[in-house]
Amino acid sequence: MAEERAEEKKGSKKLLFILPIFVLLLAGVGGGVYFFLLKKSDKEEEDKPSLSQIGVMVDLGVFTVNLADKDTDAYARVAITLELPNEKVRQEVDKRLPIIKDAIIDVVSSKTSDFVRTPEGKESLRLELIKRLNIILVEGGVRNIYFTEFVVQTS
Repeated sequence: MAEERAEEKKGSKKLLFILPIFVLLLAGVGGGVYFFLLKKSDKEEEDKPSLSQIGVMVDLGVFTVNLADKDTDAYARVAITLELPNEKVRQEVDKRLPIIKDAIIDVVSSKTSDFVRTPEGKESLRLELIKRLNIILVEGGVRNIYFTEFVVQTS
Protein backbone atom coordinates (compact mmCIF):
# COMPACT_ATOMS: atom_id res chain seq x y z
CA MET A 1 0.00 0.00 0.00
CA ALA A 2 2.88 2.33 0.77
CA GLU A 3 4.31 1.53 -2.63
CA GLU A 4 1.05 2.52 -4.35
CA ARG A 5 1.02 5.90 -2.58
CA ALA A 6 4.66 6.51 -3.51
CA GLU A 7 3.80 5.79 -7.14
CA GLU A 8 0.76 8.13 -6.94
CA LYS A 9 2.99 10.92 -5.56
CA LYS A 10 5.47 10.38 -8.39
CA GLY A 11 2.61 10.46 -10.93
CA SER A 12 1.09 13.60 -9.43
CA LYS A 13 4.52 15.30 -9.39
CA LYS A 14 4.93 14.47 -13.08
CA LEU A 15 1.43 15.80 -13.77
CA LEU A 16 2.16 19.03 -11.89
CA PHE A 17 5.30 19.44 -13.98
CA ILE A 18 3.80 18.51 -17.37
CA LEU A 19 0.45 20.33 -17.01
CA PRO A 20 1.88 23.91 -16.89
CA ILE A 21 4.17 23.15 -19.82
CA PHE A 22 1.20 21.84 -21.80
CA VAL A 23 -0.88 24.94 -20.95
CA LEU A 24 1.95 27.28 -22.02
CA LEU A 25 2.43 25.35 -25.25
CA LEU A 26 -1.30 25.48 -25.98
CA ALA A 27 -1.41 29.24 -25.29
CA GLY A 28 1.58 29.77 -27.60
CA VAL A 29 -0.07 27.87 -30.44
CA GLY A 30 -3.33 29.76 -29.91
CA GLY A 31 -1.51 33.09 -29.90
CA GLY A 32 0.34 32.18 -33.08
CA VAL A 33 -2.87 31.22 -34.86
CA TYR A 34 -4.51 34.48 -33.81
CA PHE A 35 -1.52 36.61 -34.79
CA PHE A 36 -0.91 35.06 -38.21
CA LEU A 37 -4.44 34.24 -39.34
CA LEU A 38 -6.94 36.45 -37.59
CA LYS A 39 -4.82 39.59 -37.25
CA LYS A 40 -4.53 39.93 -41.04
CA SER A 41 -8.29 40.28 -41.38
CA ASP A 42 -8.20 43.07 -38.77
CA LYS A 43 -5.67 44.98 -40.90
CA GLU A 44 -7.82 44.52 -44.00
CA GLU A 45 -10.78 45.97 -42.12
CA GLU A 46 -8.65 48.96 -41.06
CA ASP A 47 -7.75 49.63 -44.70
CA LYS A 48 -11.41 49.96 -45.62
CA PRO A 49 -12.70 53.38 -44.65
CA SER A 50 -15.50 53.25 -42.16
CA LEU A 51 -18.24 55.85 -42.11
CA SER A 52 -16.41 57.75 -39.37
CA GLN A 53 -13.22 57.86 -41.47
CA ILE A 54 -14.83 59.31 -44.59
CA GLY A 55 -13.79 62.91 -44.97
CA VAL A 56 -15.62 66.05 -46.00
CA MET A 57 -16.97 65.79 -49.56
CA VAL A 58 -16.90 68.77 -51.91
CA ASP A 59 -18.66 68.55 -55.27
CA LEU A 60 -16.75 70.64 -57.81
CA GLY A 61 -19.32 70.20 -60.54
CA VAL A 62 -18.96 69.09 -64.15
CA PHE A 63 -15.99 69.90 -66.36
CA THR A 64 -16.30 69.73 -70.15
CA VAL A 65 -12.91 70.00 -71.82
CA ASN A 66 -11.24 69.39 -75.16
CA LEU A 67 -8.77 66.52 -75.01
CA ALA A 68 -5.28 66.49 -76.53
CA ASP A 69 -6.06 64.22 -79.49
CA LYS A 70 -4.28 65.47 -82.63
CA ASP A 71 -6.15 63.63 -85.39
CA THR A 72 -9.70 64.14 -84.17
CA ASP A 73 -11.84 66.32 -81.96
CA ALA A 74 -12.32 64.71 -78.57
CA TYR A 75 -14.17 65.94 -75.51
CA ALA A 76 -14.42 64.77 -71.93
CA ARG A 77 -17.25 65.51 -69.56
CA VAL A 78 -16.09 64.80 -66.02
CA ALA A 79 -17.88 65.42 -62.71
CA ILE A 80 -15.47 65.56 -59.78
CA THR A 81 -15.97 65.29 -56.03
CA LEU A 82 -13.09 65.86 -53.63
CA GLU A 83 -12.68 64.06 -50.32
CA LEU A 84 -10.99 66.32 -47.76
CA PRO A 85 -9.74 65.56 -44.24
CA ASN A 86 -11.68 68.31 -42.42
CA GLU A 87 -13.71 71.54 -42.63
CA LYS A 88 -10.60 73.72 -42.45
CA VAL A 89 -9.39 72.33 -45.77
CA ARG A 90 -12.90 72.74 -47.20
CA GLN A 91 -12.74 76.46 -46.39
CA GLU A 92 -9.40 76.68 -48.17
CA VAL A 93 -10.87 74.88 -51.20
CA ASP A 94 -13.69 77.43 -51.28
CA LYS A 95 -11.15 80.29 -51.22
CA ARG A 96 -8.99 78.75 -53.96
CA LEU A 97 -11.80 77.34 -56.11
CA PRO A 98 -10.88 79.19 -59.34
CA ILE A 99 -7.24 78.02 -59.04
CA ILE A 100 -8.36 74.44 -58.37
CA LYS A 101 -10.77 74.42 -61.33
CA ASP A 102 -8.08 75.84 -63.61
CA ALA A 103 -5.66 73.11 -62.51
CA ILE A 104 -8.25 70.41 -63.16
CA ILE A 105 -9.01 71.77 -66.64
CA ASP A 106 -5.27 72.00 -67.37
CA VAL A 107 -4.56 68.42 -66.31
CA VAL A 108 -7.60 66.77 -67.94
CA SER A 109 -7.18 68.66 -71.23
CA SER A 110 -3.56 67.48 -71.49
CA LYS A 111 -4.70 63.83 -71.85
CA THR A 112 -5.79 61.96 -74.97
CA SER A 113 -9.09 60.14 -75.34
CA ASP A 114 -7.33 56.78 -75.65
CA PHE A 115 -5.52 57.43 -72.36
CA VAL A 116 -8.53 58.45 -70.25
CA ARG A 117 -10.74 55.64 -71.55
CA THR A 118 -8.67 52.94 -69.85
CA PRO A 119 -8.96 52.13 -66.13
CA GLU A 120 -5.23 52.70 -65.76
CA GLY A 121 -5.56 56.09 -67.45
CA LYS A 122 -8.37 57.15 -65.12
CA GLU A 123 -6.37 56.07 -62.08
CA SER A 124 -3.30 57.90 -63.36
CA LEU A 125 -5.43 61.00 -63.96
CA ARG A 126 -6.85 60.73 -60.43
CA LEU A 127 -3.37 60.52 -58.89
CA GLU A 128 -2.05 63.39 -60.99
CA LEU A 129 -5.01 65.58 -59.97
CA ILE A 130 -4.51 64.75 -56.29
CA LYS A 131 -0.82 65.62 -56.55
CA ARG A 132 -1.54 68.87 -58.38
CA LEU A 133 -4.29 69.98 -55.97
CA ASN A 134 -2.18 69.14 -52.93
CA ILE A 135 0.42 71.59 -54.20
CA ILE A 136 -2.25 74.30 -54.28
CA LEU A 137 -3.70 73.55 -50.84
CA VAL A 138 -1.46 74.55 -47.91
CA GLU A 139 -3.84 73.85 -44.98
CA GLY A 140 -4.14 70.17 -45.81
CA GLY A 141 -4.50 67.89 -48.75
CA VAL A 142 -7.03 66.08 -50.87
CA ARG A 143 -7.58 62.54 -49.57
CA ASN A 144 -9.19 61.27 -52.74
CA ILE A 145 -10.90 62.34 -55.94
CA TYR A 146 -14.06 60.67 -57.15
CA PHE A 147 -15.22 60.81 -60.77
CA THR A 148 -19.00 60.82 -60.41
CA GLU A 149 -19.45 61.17 -64.17
CA PHE A 150 -16.93 60.39 -66.88
CA VAL A 151 -17.85 60.58 -70.55
CA VAL A 152 -15.46 60.78 -73.50
CA GLN A 153 -16.69 61.60 -77.01
CA THR A 154 -14.72 61.67 -80.23
CA SER A 155 -15.90 62.84 -83.61
